[in-house]
Amino acid sequence: MTDNVTTISAGQADHVTRGLTVTEHGETATVVATISQVYATNVEDLWNACTSTERLPRWFGPVSGDLELGGRYRIEGNADGTIEACEPPSRVKVTWEFAGNISWVTLRITEDDDGARLTLEHETTEDFPSDFWTTYGPGATGVGWDLAFLGLALHIATGASKPPEGSEWERSEAAREFIADSSRRWADASVAAGTPEDAARAAERRTTAFYTGQEVE
Repeated sequence: MTDNVTTISAGQADHVTRGLTVTEHGETATVVATISQVYATNVEDLWNACTSTERLPRWFGPVSGDLELGGRYRIEGNADGTIEACEPPSRVKVTWEFAGNISWVTLRITEDDDGARLTLEHETTEDFPSDFWTTYGPGATGVGWDLAFLGLALHIATGASKPPEGSEWERSEAAREFIADSSRRWADASVAAGTPEDAARAAERRTTAFYTGQEVE
């Protein structure tokens, strides 16, 4: 298991595209973070992996609830929300309710020459720049989505489940390198969206430290 995830994680970051748009409205802004990857499978299988209560725990987390249009879902130890759109096998949109905040997550699945592409958009509307954004930037959630896409890559490629919490891989140098690389690439996206370089890199360091449990350098 550890060898599989270490091998896949080594090249995973280059298979993922990331984007960030920030649209300001006075003292608030709409922030949309986008992450996308092509998987070596077909649309129907990728849809099943992203919506099946049997497969979701293998790469993301256990999901329960009334899993139909208008229903409520809950991800164990994470967010809950309402299913606002469900268009098999191509699109799901949900509210993402976590720590008292509401945002929106949209999954899109499309055919690609090399398989099937999963694109995730995470949209938030908030006071801007908030203290949280200034501290961590888009990597706060972006690194988490990168880890989810890594879990899905492992599951699609090998059929295996992601390493459990507290696993040997989570404590490995390979995991720390993956997180640091993801955090850096989200900081790159932040700079491209207009964040000053020094602010984006400071947020990158704090995000990396948060995910790895280390001190800020």
